[in-house]
Amino acid sequence: MIIQTFSRLLLAALLPLSLASSAVQFDVVVYGGTSAGVAAALQTARMGKTTVLIEPSQHIGGLTSGGLGMTDTGSTAVIGGISREFYQNIRAHYSDDAAWTTEKREDFPFFRAGEDALWRFEPKVAEKVYREMLAAAKVEIITGERLDLRGSAGVEKEHLTIRAIIMESGRKFTGQRFIDATYEGDLMAKAGVSYHVGRESNATYGETLNGIQTRNARHHQFASNVDPYIVPGDPASGLLPGIHGNGPGEEGAGDKRVQAYCFRMCMTDAPENRVPFPKPDDYDPLRYELFARYLKAGTDGRYIHPAEMPNRKTDTNNNGGFSTDNINMNYAYPEGDYATRERIIREHTSYQKGLMWFLCNDERVPEDLRREMSKWGLAKDEFVDNDNWPHQIYVREARRMVSDYVQTEHDCFRTRDTPESVGMGSYNMDSHHAQRYVSSEGYARNEGDVQVSPGGPYRISYRAIRPKASECTNLLVPAALSSSHIAYGSIRMEPVFMILGQSAATAACLSIDADVTVQAVNYPTLRDCLIADGQVLEYDAPPKKHPTGRGPEKLGGIVVDDVSATLTGNWTPSTSTGGYVSQHYLHDENTGKGEKTARFETKIGHTSNYEIRLYFPAHGNRATNVPVTIKHNAGTTELAINQKTTGADGYTILGTFTLTAGQSSSVTISTSDTDGYVIADAVQWVEAK
Repeated sequence: MIIQTFSRLLLAALLPLSLASSAVQFDVVVYGGTSAGVAAALQTARMGKTTVLIEPSQHIGGLTSGGLGMTDTGSTAVIGGISREFYQNIRAHYSDDAAWTTEKREDFPFFRAGEDALWRFEPKVAEKVYREMLAAAKVEIITGERLDLRGSAGVEKEHLTIRAIIMESGRKFTGQRFIDATYEGDLMAKAGVSYHVGRESNATYGETLNGIQTRNARHHQFASNVDPYIVPGDPASGLLPGIHGNGPGEEGAGDKRVQAYCFRMCMTDAPENRVPFPKPDDYDPLRYELFARYLKAGTDGRYIHPAEMPNRKTDTNNNGGFSTDNINMNYAYPEGDYATRERIIREHTSYQKGLMWFLCNDERVPEDLRREMSKWGLAKDEFVDNDNWPHQIYVREARRMVSDYVQTEHDCFRTRDTPESVGMGSYNMDSHHAQRYVSSEGYARNEGDVQVSPGGPYRISYRAIRPKASECTNLLVPAALSSSHIAYGSIRMEPVFMILGQSAATAACLSIDADVTVQAVNYPTLRDCLIADGQVLEYDAPPKKHPTGRGPEKLGGIVVDDVSATLTGNWTPSTSTGGYVSQHYLHDENTGKGEKTARFETKIGHTSNYEIRLYFPAHGNRATNVPVTIKHNAGTTELAINQKTTGADGYTILGTFTLTAGQSSSVTISTSDTDGYVIADAVQWVEAK
């Protein structure tokens, strides 16, 4: 990285003044060669406009060519246009027998007959396909050019209009319209457009899944109690690396933390193509002491997630309480200068390479796990110019624009009518952990992981990919778009970025033709063009008033949902069985019997007799003897509930009890000695008639 930075400065110094100061004019300038940028440049060229695709690195495709080969599709039915064309071209590549060098096509289970696209692929194939598509459209590609981030040097702006962007080298590109397709939103920020970094509070947009989320943070969580101190039990000895000593913060409150980054490694178990995981020069055994203790205390058996790709390769992602996500270590990245970002990338590279070396070689790792992990290595024929390591760090989120329309969980759940659709998303609202901290009990815990299904495809508004008219009138932002943190967790998938990149380019071209600002583009015309080009803007499923149709506000009385329950032990959120209240229900994974409880508690508004109802989605794998304790005026009542069945309205009546104003009442679910899955969903208090 230091050599690359020096080379850039030297290039700028040696560049002829005539070239450094001269500007190259295009109709649409696309900055950022991510998947969104590729689609934007392609669409612009296909609409007959001049365009250039400028990428700071030497590679195009962003995460799609940077290791993320297991496409996060959600519903493939709403992936259209250039996005679907790319995956169709991927399939065409693997339809050739010559593409299969290490295994046979018929042995790869994801190449299925009758499908028009393939959603899993090797990184080098993704970049090859992208470059072939761009070459066919005669798109000019410029790599190795970074926007000048010093002060206002990188953007020439006249009133509300960007006239040109300037690179660190001094090269200038002028255009009528500009598209910021970077993950970081660098051009957007330098153009003076409003943005947000971190998590908004739930109160900001009336959401339920935003902000600090300890109650939802059950995925990729420590499955046992692990001491966080250098000397176990001694806070004065200091914390192990990667942990902060403060509490998580107030539930649902906003903060500046960013969900964790990692690299999506391309691994292989094919001996002829395998490179052993290297030991970093700065390897520090203490960095993995927390993991060693976790292994000793007992894990859930999840360490990495090597999803299968063609030719015996993987797209390897984070998995478990301690894995490839480098939690707490990326907060300065979104607004950092290049030196700051390079430092963070180096630290992430060292951490993740060290993690893999640790799993294969460190004697603190059980021998059978070391033996299993040593079967894997980096793919020799991938990322050959970067020591087989991915050239793109997974920037799961950075800056997010704040326009006059912000996509929120209400759009994802379709609880409001999203205007002016320019594409659809459908993947889970997926946030990785944003912090690792010390719990009040003195153990290491992760916070921030939320995995909630939107319940089907949803629309993304044109207004969310263009700035406020009062800030910039010729810029479009398809990647760092206007979205809350939790909604962005669903939108931020590579197929969606391609969809929005194509839509942004279409709007840019139409605004040039009509000689209007991007805010004044005629939406019916834009809509017709997008549909003609194969984009999917609507889905037949009717809008939902709530993700399950059973929002607490519809039930009446006092409702306490599982997100507000006080939990002990590790519970897992799920939406597998319908009929739950609010976003999901919890289950005990049918493990750790006696270690887990869920307490639903409320303060009574006025004295009366209340019928207390226990909500849960019944199923044949549920326990028949779930211990439930009800706290009321007369003391406590203990029941055993059969969760294989429930009433027609989805609840079981626990009884009618006298409750006094100002006093608390609670229902506690236990997993002790239960004979199946235990469910914790919601409890309702309704005044008895």
